[in-house]
Amino acid sequence: MKNITKSVIALFAVLALSCSVEDVEDRPVIQGIDTPELVAPENDKAYVLLEENAEEVAERFVWTKATYDGNVEIGYKLLIDVKGGDFTNAIELGGTAGATQIEVTVKTLNQAVIELGGIPDALGSYDVKVVSSLAGIEKMISATPLTILVNAYTGLVPYAFTDWYLIGAAVEGGWDNNVDTNHQPMFRGGVNPDIYKFTGYFAAGNFKLISEKGSWASQLGNAGNNTIEIKDNAGEFIISASGYYTFTFNVETLAYTLVPYNATAASVYSRIGFLGSSRTGSEAGWAGDDSEMTVSTFSPHVWSLTISLFDGKGKFRANNAWDTNWGGDTEFSGFTGNGASGGDIPVAKSKYKIYFNDLDGSYLMLPNQE
Repeated sequence: MKNITKSVIALFAVLALSCSVEDVEDRPVIQGIDTPELVAPENDKAYVLLEENAEEVAERFVWTKATYDGNVEIGYKLLIDVKGGDFTNAIELGGTAGATQIEVTVKTLNQAVIELGGIPDALGSYDVKVVSSLAGIEKMISATPLTILVNAYTGLVPYAFTDWYLIGAAVEGGWDNNVDTNHQPMFRGGVNPDIYKFTGYFAAGNFKLISEKGSWASQLGNAGNNTIEIKDNAGEFIISASGYYTFTFNVETLAYTLVPYNATAASVYSRIGFLGSSRTGSEAGWAGDDSEMTVSTFSPHVWSLTISLFDGKGKFRANNAWDTNWGGDTEFSGFTGNGASGGDIPVAKSKYKIYFNDLDGSYLMLPNQE
């Protein structure tokens, strides 16, 4: 009886497999027929974008419906590239499910142009195309681009620097490289941007550095003989005993130092803040309370703040008073010294993630935050 049952089960399995194979073979292969082509706006239309109109609609783009040899639901993406570009590095302006038009805001168009290398306050030419797809496959792209002329504003602050983030068992955030994890960036020299330095607390353990949160693609690590290497799966630095250290490296000479730091006499501040004309876009930003920063729970002399700033200047101060303050002469980053008043840091309008170290006055201001 058991053998009969097994035979019946096997027979049904063969039949089911045969049906599945036949179904796959008989399933129609859907192919594209007509590519989606833009019909509005007119070719070579010019746009002068203004930041005060950022949330307004810059243009409604309209295109013809793509056709496939089947009754299917089609998705669309609107792409922009430099004039004559091959669209391999194009930027998406928006997408729809079935609709053949989309409204693009001034902010979206401006950001795309800046990311494509557009020069603010200068008219540039860009090609726009539409990509159609069925569930992400069977893609077709416009055969003919629509050309538009765009005069963009400074949506992104030019920032041609590489930032290195500490990652590992010895540092804040551990080995998790998630973009939302708190990883301490190295402070970069303002006069010589090849030099990176961090003075702070390290736990016993190992660490290396990554240049992009969420990615292991580019790592900086220990190559031995007091030299660094920048490659995939770079070597690790070792902290034998928990404590304060100063870690410095030079990406040009590839030399590094990792030495103990005596923090026993370091001042402990209840508050560090940022203030200046860049807070308001006027001299009024120097008055009143400063913008309070948040201290790290891992390395308690390191502070951070996310804030939108205007064109202007700024500096750091302790305990909401002018007794101890730090400044600098270089935008984005610098080493100011311990308790040195320094100059006023130049600031360009943007949203920043700011880091400050009260042990040595190092600062790092990362622009273009979301």
